[in-house]
Amino acid sequence: MPTHTVYFLKHNGDDAKAEWIKAGVAWEHTDGEGLNLSLDSLGQKVALTVRKNKA
Repeated sequence: MPTHTVYFLKHNGDDAKAEWIKAGVAWEHTDGEGLNLSLDSLGQKVALTVRKNKA
């Protein structure tokens, strides 16, 4: 079950508020070290994984 919603911001001019457009969903890994993202981009489903950097 997704825990986050992913948006991209469309800027409509220099001083206008940005429009928030839903791009997909994300959920946290059980180890707390990253996220899985499922994005809808131009009619295509894109799966991404985000992990914390190791020192």
